[in-house]
Amino acid sequence: MALVSSPVPPALRAKRRREAARTLAFLSPWLIGFGVFFLYPLVSTVYFSFMHYDGFRAPTFSGLRNWEYVLTTYPSFWTGLGNTLWLVVVMVGLRVVFGLGIGMLITKVKSGAGFFRTAFYLPYLAPPVAATMAFAFLLNPGTGPVNHLLGELGLPQPGWFNDPAWSKPALTLLAVWGIGDLMVIFMAALLDVPKEQYEAAQLDGASAFQRFRYVTLPNISPIVMFAVVTGVIQTMQYYTQAIVAGKVASGVIGGSGQQFEPGYPSGSTWTLPQMVYNLAFHQSDYGSACVVAVVLLALSMAFTSLLLRRRSGFLAED
Repeated sequence: MALVSSPVPPALRAKRRREAARTLAFLSPWLIGFGVFFLYPLVSTVYFSFMHYDGFRAPTFSGLRNWEYVLTTYPSFWTGLGNTLWLVVVMVGLRVVFGLGIGMLITKVKSGAGFFRTAFYLPYLAPPVAATMAFAFLLNPGTGPVNHLLGELGLPQPGWFNDPAWSKPALTLLAVWGIGDLMVIFMAALLDVPKEQYEAAQLDGASAFQRFRYVTLPNISPIVMFAVVTGVIQTMQYYTQAIVAGKVASGVIGGSGQQFEPGYPSGSTWTLPQMVYNLAFHQSDYGSACVVAVVLLALSMAFTSLLLRRRSGFLAED
């Protein structure tokens, strides 16, 4: 016997419409912001990636020419991609490891925890340009105090920002120096781990590493994932420190008539965000710049999806 649905009373339909309108009214600030600041730029970027557009004349459809130019012809795309992926893997990994390690150490300190917490957090507050310029002068291979101290100790003196082999490690060192944000986040997560679990594990004879592996890490795994995902997204947008370090190291700090080729030295600090800026504002090739931007978005989404899937598998194994 078929069931016949009874008609919805007009009063109930009117109530549902009012509730839907009220819900949309509350959501409207977010919907407007999402549409204006995310959806519209995203659709426009994909659209212009298939257009020839110099910012002055009307865009004309060019098919896959921009994609072919960037992926096969543009000389430094793969260099920038390799540098960006290197920074994502190494820089994000070391920042998470050191941030967690320092957070664990400070939570174990009996006295002076406030001083150490402040001392490690203050570098994070330094403006990126000022911090990068200070690091460039400190790591200057000829006059910097760091190499002078290494020479006094009889240790090798790297070229740092002037050496293609050491420029990315120098940028990583700068990033690790400013891990105050991750330290504070990890400290809050570590202090929230139930002490009863540590006591139970210790009574069962678990070592310090086993307590970290089976008690600390499962409890703070959402925070670790948050730190990794946000770190990947931020590093995919890595621009300021790399460009400032290259300018300071090459002697081009500012002023009219000075020419600077991004990526100094020898393209070792050339990243995809620099490529977007260079293509759009130096070469007036907005279509190719949009191609690189779409590649950045795709890589960020791929990394995020992979990390979330790995975390789901890790939790399932536990």
